Amino acid sequence: MPFDSLQGFFESTLGQVVTIAVIIVLFILILLSGKKGKKTDVKGMVLSAIFVALYLVLNQITLFRMPQGGSITALSMLAISLCGFTLGTRRGVMAGLCAGLLSMIFNPYIIHPLQMLLDYPLAVGALAFGGFLRNQKGGLLTSYIFGVACRYICAFVSGTVFFGAYAPEGFNAVTWSLWYNLIYIGIEAAISIAVLCIPPVKNAFYRIKRSSGSL
Repeated sequence: MPFDSLQGFFESTLGQVVTIAVIIVLFILILLSGKKGKKTDVKGMVLSAIFVALYLVLNQITLFRMPQGGSITALSMLAISLCGFTLGTRRGVMAGLCAGLLSMIFNPYIIHPLQMLLDYPLAVGALAFGGFLRNQKGGLLTSYIFGVACRYICAFVSGTVFFGAYAPEGFNAVTWSLWYNLIYIGIEAAISIAVLCIPPVKNAFYRIKRSSGSL
């Protein structure tokens, strides 16, 4: 399929059906990803679905939209990061992939297969990589910061490779992508960190983590 027709494909009924089919498969994998000896993990799937829905809702609330793509949202990155923190990296990443694919259905901008992956499923799924640090001291904040850093890398690579031509005078593709993506991702991350430092909020997510049975 020519790259210039990818946008039309994912906007078509067939493209959306294919995307939804992939999402269903991912949720089935979440359902079957429980602990050894446990056939299904309904609780994990339900919690993952809640985090995905939360991401989609918050992602639609734009506080500031950047002129060349990207925006500061109502803490949408926090939803998938918390999924990785509470349920573990594996389920968090799968939930993030689902969230990225769903957001692509609503508002796709696709010019290349790699750009599609970097800007949608991989970018959102990367937020859950913070789950690797969830059992460390200060795990809630460190896991979130690490997940955001992984999300930033996806945006940086996509911006450098596919949107470097939009760099203004005085910047090259690398330096422009470095600063441009840092602005909106960094601001939203700072706001999210402030929220996570509120004791009742922090304690609530630690309780969810304990009750999920994924420690």
